[in-house]
Amino acid sequence: MTQKLKNIQTKRFHELHAANPLQKQLNSNYFNTSVHIATNIQENPQDFLVHYQVWGKMATNHAFDVFLCWFLAVKLALYCSTTGALGAPQIPAMFVFGDSLVDDGNNNVRATVAQSNFYPYGIDSVQGPTGRFSNGKTIVDVLCDLLGLPYLPAQSIAGLNGTALLGGVNFASGNAGILDETGQHLGERVALSQQVMNFEGDWNQLRTLMGGGRAFSQYLARSIVVMVFGSNDYINNFLLPALYSSSYNYTPQDFANLLLNHYTRQILALHSLGLRKFLLTGIAPLGCIPEQRSTGTAPPDRCVDQVNQMLGYFNEGLRSLVQQMNTNHPGAIFAYSNTYAALGDILNSPSRYGFSIIDRGCCEIGRNQAQLYCVPLSVPCDDRNRYVFWDGLHTTQAVNSILAQRAFEGPPNDVYPINVQQMAQL
Repeated sequence: MTQKLKNIQTKRFHELHAANPLQKQLNSNYFNTSVHIATNIQENPQDFLVHYQVWGKMATNHAFDVFLCWFLAVKLALYCSTTGALGAPQIPAMFVFGDSLVDDGNNNVRATVAQSNFYPYGIDSVQGPTGRFSNGKTIVDVLCDLLGLPYLPAQSIAGLNGTALLGGVNFASGNAGILDETGQHLGERVALSQQVMNFEGDWNQLRTLMGGGRAFSQYLARSIVVMVFGSNDYINNFLLPALYSSSYNYTPQDFANLLLNHYTRQILALHSLGLRKFLLTGIAPLGCIPEQRSTGTAPPDRCVDQVNQMLGYFNEGLRSLVQQMNTNHPGAIFAYSNTYAALGDILNSPSRYGFSIIDRGCCEIGRNQAQLYCVPLSVPCDDRNRYVFWDGLHTTQAVNSILAQRAFEGPPNDVYPINVQQMAQL
């Protein structure tokens, strides 16, 4: 944008607000943001939907001058044609905390076994391998499609700051747990507590960018937080007695309570920063994943029932926590996504959903199918849509789409007390 055009916009802004000093004060930060966006967007077209959505929510029609409206609209149309974003954004942003089920590249820069930035991961994605533990989209990617959001940047991306944060950030890390020590035998990961601290750093940047005040509070209150934790605390902690002492120190019920107590503290920390909409997902039936089936602790063609049974303490406790949070924190909404039942339904009636292979992963995952991740450069199965599992732990894009759709618009049995679509409308 030329200096002359900047001067024209500045003059137009002051003329429109000459009779209303209060409105001028409220809009000044947003106007400055718009000039910054229009100046820099040409070099960063991938950020365009984010800029458009936040400006549209915060600014008044008067401050949103004709030139910027046209410029953004044209760029938005071009951007949506390449990103898959659907329709107008229903919320300002989404912030994701979790493990490999929703990681979109944060582990790429870490020394860990839990990485997926290589083929065959991403085989069905136009982006190729990105660090997502899937053949294509994760549950969060599908939710972004349904909410009209661009796919979220990984927090670990070098130079991620400023307006690039406005549409939300993904803090999830493969192999991460609620407990700091979970998964340490596999290498570096960003546990829940550190993910929350990372958000606090971005929170400060966002407050500076928006100027604080009511607009920033509304931005946070209308954004949605997605939290996907707990699986690793079992498969990479409690169920590994040779490496972790947790199963000796706690009963399954006590361990679940330990996890929920730690989880609650971090959820409340995010709430204290102004976030008000939370989707907390339960743990899927881990006794049915290929990695657990390969242990030989259950009959052939059967899930490991004892593993699934111990997860009930956590999932039931998480649902009760949601009820408690909603009672104790009016003005906020917490929802529990019943991932256990949703995936269990698919596993119990696979043909109803178009699946036929439920007991092994689509990609090669090593000796006796006992590892969690795909062998690099291995050739996966041809018909990925027939498989429930992609590797030893993670579900395929086809399953992720179903799980996300149920969380988005499902009845209370799927997501309680309201679904994501209803949450977005609040």
